[in-house]
Amino acid sequence: MTESLPDAESALPARKINTDVPHTARVWNYWLGGKDNYPVDRETGDRIRAIHPGTSDYALADRLFLGRAVRHLAGEVGIRQFLDIGTGLPTAGNTHEIAQQVAPESRIVYVDNDPLVLVHARALLTSSPQGATRYIDADLRDVDEILARASKTLDFTRPVALVLLGVVIFVNDDDEAYATVRRLVDALPAGSHLALSHTVTSPPAPPDVDEAVAFWNEHGTPRLKQRSPEGIGRFFDGLELLEPGVVSCSRWRPEGDPKPPEVAMYGAVGRKP
Repeated sequence: MTESLPDAESALPARKINTDVPHTARVWNYWLGGKDNYPVDRETGDRIRAIHPGTSDYALADRLFLGRAVRHLAGEVGIRQFLDIGTGLPTAGNTHEIAQQVAPESRIVYVDNDPLVLVHARALLTSSPQGATRYIDADLRDVDEILARASKTLDFTRPVALVLLGVVIFVNDDDEAYATVRRLVDALPAGSHLALSHTVTSPPAPPDVDEAVAFWNEHGTPRLKQRSPEGIGRFFDGLELLEPGVVSCSRWRPEGDPKPPEVAMYGAVGRKP
């Protein structure tokens, strides 16, 4: 059954949405063709596309990567629990929709700290009768809080798929970023998986990616950090990387075109032995 979140919903009146500064979740929503964005987000999104025309392709590539990863984890691997942190605004192909198409009994916990995502959280709180979904209003770095509240829905003695798509980029300090992911992974049992995506530096990304990121960091919120493919791989230390390893999101087990164009958003999936 669908689970409600009285604690998150009661927090709504205290949360303020700043429509004067572009926010990454809303720009991402704009690039995906959504309507949950404001003029400042659309203007900034267009400016970034003018600097690096392929930028908006990352949003779609990342979303398709999510779909392929979740279908693999729910299907071939048989995972029935998903902890999706950095959820973003609801759109087509959310984690619970994909997982419950494969296995209706799947249980999903979403985590985000954007007030607009919180406003739309009810769109994420739909579920098959056999499964469950839950939304937690928290920051990625609030590991103890996330685990404690997620444990009301997920059984941490059984494998969990930890989904961190496009969220670790907003933890600028390397030590903090790697430690945060490590604490989350350490809390999961053997057989759990980590699916993670991250913007990449140039090279291998085109040079104008760095310019687009610099523009965002000057005008948008929150600030983001690029990392090299090797730096992204460090998030999977101690895990068994699934083939094809750390690659452009568009090239992680693509469907159709065997070698689609690369995007400067890299991703991977790893298994905890």
